[in-house]
Amino acid sequence: MISEKPILNIGLIGTGFMGKTHVFGFATADRVFDMPFKINLHSVADQSIELAETAASALGFQKATDDWHNLVSDPVIDVIDITAPNSFHKDMAIEAIKAGKHVYCEKPLAPSSQDAEEMVMAAKSAGITTQVGFNYLCNPMMSLARQMINQGSLGEILSYRGIHAEDYMVNFEEIFSWRHEEEGGGVLADLGSHALATAEYLLGPITSVFGDCITVIKERKDISGDLVPIKVDDISRCFVKFSNGVSGSIEANWLATGCKMKHDFEIYGTEGALSFSQERFNELWFYSKADENGKRGFKRIEAGPEHYPYNRFCVAPGHQLGFNDLKAIEINGFVEAIAKRSPGIFSFEKGLHIQNLVELVRHSSNLKSWLTL
Repeated sequence: MISEKPILNIGLIGTGFMGKTHVFGFATADRVFDMPFKINLHSVADQSIELAETAASALGFQKATDDWHNLVSDPVIDVIDITAPNSFHKDMAIEAIKAGKHVYCEKPLAPSSQDAEEMVMAAKSAGITTQVGFNYLCNPMMSLARQMINQGSLGEILSYRGIHAEDYMVNFEEIFSWRHEEEGGGVLADLGSHALATAEYLLGPITSVFGDCITVIKERKDISGDLVPIKVDDISRCFVKFSNGVSGSIEANWLATGCKMKHDFEIYGTEGALSFSQERFNELWFYSKADENGKRGFKRIEAGPEHYPYNRFCVAPGHQLGFNDLKAIEINGFVEAIAKRSPGIFSFEKGLHIQNLVELVRHSSNLKSWLTL
């Protein structure tokens, strides 16, 4: 006999790339994990009723609307899931929080630290559960890397190098979009937020930065064919110092020709090293000085059932998790937090911290000096 679980009704705002990813994540998590709630895809909102109805039919939602306020005001909906452009995050989240909804929001949390802080304070005051979409951190290989670092497998950590590079803006003819608006945050907010979050997940808090933010493509045509000046960054780099004394570098780049998902890191220690690439994210490469002379080299650690929660998806090693599976792991953590069974994975407070780092890097670039958080 199947036990009855309480229903968690989901209201999704936005049905683009990330909106669909969230839906796939909810559907998978509902079947892979023994979650405390049964997921129900209740309502979806998009900028036109045609888009919303098409998404509802394709993705399995019961209702569709072209007004996100209808989701927030619906007393049946428990969770508002925001995958709309960054500039809408604050208004949508705060209205949802006021209505007593739990909120799941894609990163970056908001266009500014001030907006993000308002969102954090609203959530704290209402006592609701929040989550920001940093699903790369849900990879079992990320957990393994952090475990190996903390266990001393690399010895004393000497340096860190991280990068998140893609090529979706390398076309100079690409039409001006919300990502090019200042509220979009540029590549530093879009991809750099991931790189900063990963660095801190692995090595702890970043305390100081020296940034260099560059706008390579100075103007783009809008949909009318008019040239619009670009004020956000295309490539951003920074040197960083961690609270544990380690130093390193981080790059965000959406003009990286040929790179589709280069969310990579290299960590070097006195006794070993780790190397990882998101484009092959079921693998972690480990070099150990403990290996016999003449037999040293980076060795592949392949994801398998022993790396939780890989075993919830597949019982066989080498069959690999996918991007949407990482979202399912993230969603499971969120639902567990709603049920008060875990602290959650990446709350609004953590999202605010990353936004503070993003703005610190940008400010450092403007001043051309080291700045401390």
